[in-house]
Amino acid sequence: MCRRHILPLLLAFVLLVTQTGCWSSKEVEELSIYTGVALDKGELTPLEQALEKEGSRYFKKNKMTASVQIVPKKSFGTTAKQGGGQGPNYINIAATGDSLLEIFRQFSIRLDRPIIGHHLKVMVVSTELAKQQTMQQLMDFVLRDNDIRPSCMVFLSKGRAADTLVTKYKGEIPSIHMLYMLRNHFRTSKVMRGVNLSELDGLMYSKKSYVLQNIIDADGDFEFSGAGIIKGDTGHWIGNLGQQDIESIAWIKGDVEGGAIKTYDERNQPITYEIKSVKSKITTKVTNGSDISFHVKIESDGRFIENWDEKLDPTKTQDMKQSEKEFEKELTKRIKSLMHKLQSEYKVDVAGFGEHLYIEKPQAWKKVKDNWDYKFSQIPVTFDIKLSITDLGSSSE
Repeated sequence: MCRRHILPLLLAFVLLVTQTGCWSSKEVEELSIYTGVALDKGELTPLEQALEKEGSRYFKKNKMTASVQIVPKKSFGTTAKQGGGQGPNYINIAATGDSLLEIFRQFSIRLDRPIIGHHLKVMVVSTELAKQQTMQQLMDFVLRDNDIRPSCMVFLSKGRAADTLVTKYKGEIPSIHMLYMLRNHFRTSKVMRGVNLSELDGLMYSKKSYVLQNIIDADGDFEFSGAGIIKGDTGHWIGNLGQQDIESIAWIKGDVEGGAIKTYDERNQPITYEIKSVKSKITTKVTNGSDISFHVKIESDGRFIENWDEKLDPTKTQDMKQSEKEFEKELTKRIKSLMHKLQSEYKVDVAGFGEHLYIEKPQAWKKVKDNWDYKFSQIPVTFDIKLSITDLGSSSE
């Protein structure tokens, strides 16, 4: 009977002595975990200026200022008190230089714990910095660093990127809040799906022009507002698109999960269409070997969700059809405004037309791919838009 237990005990003993464990691991309390990084135009912070007066200098060019958001703050010791209440549960630290890795290592002479990027969630780059430096230069280190996950999301900031890492709400961590805001894409296409480091690497490598979600801030609060355009062949920021422009790109791509179209009827009263579903199809046509054109067919079902016009009765077929025309007219206007910006103002394709040409007409794509943005600015694009009101909400009055 005892022999039956000898083998399991021996096996358990062998497994126990052969498990080495995480010999190189470090306790979380011994690390400074950062969840957000903001990159701005290089300007010494007041603290850096004071330290340099005391002799804290090393050879560098002040090309960028990197701000890091570290959580939890308690890893630095006791939590500070502000006005008798608990202070923010994060701390931001900034330094200036011309190498992101070197800046991160410089933090080690100011902090009592090393920073670690395993949980980096978001990076925010100011448009002022993206004008001066290419995105390839700014992203090179984070793409090479094994500590940083490729799922980290990248944004642009119209103002100082560091300001987006500050909030007036106690208990909130701005970098985490920013990441969670992306979940609202199903409510409105003004919120992009987001671009992570892995996707950004592919865009930069392919030399495609692309857009990154813009963040604006005021009084310790911030919101997504349109997107910044990065020119593919230069890697620099060249301009901004508005909130409705981002929505129009989503309509063209068929990447709309929710949202609304508000317009004004013939009596100048607001009426609103709630989006239930969207289908979009881009058809590519090539004639004479090199004459390219696109046709976009967009269909949508939606709900007549709000009506400020007491004289408009959407239960009547005539009024419903007229409302559908008003919504179609408004969407057509928005899309034409976007196309004017893309083809005439910025001369870039960030709406995915080149991808369709590459897939559907690969031979034609080979002829124009090296100068696609300029070629796209001269290509005719037509639209066929059909919006259908399928219900009137829970009330028809």
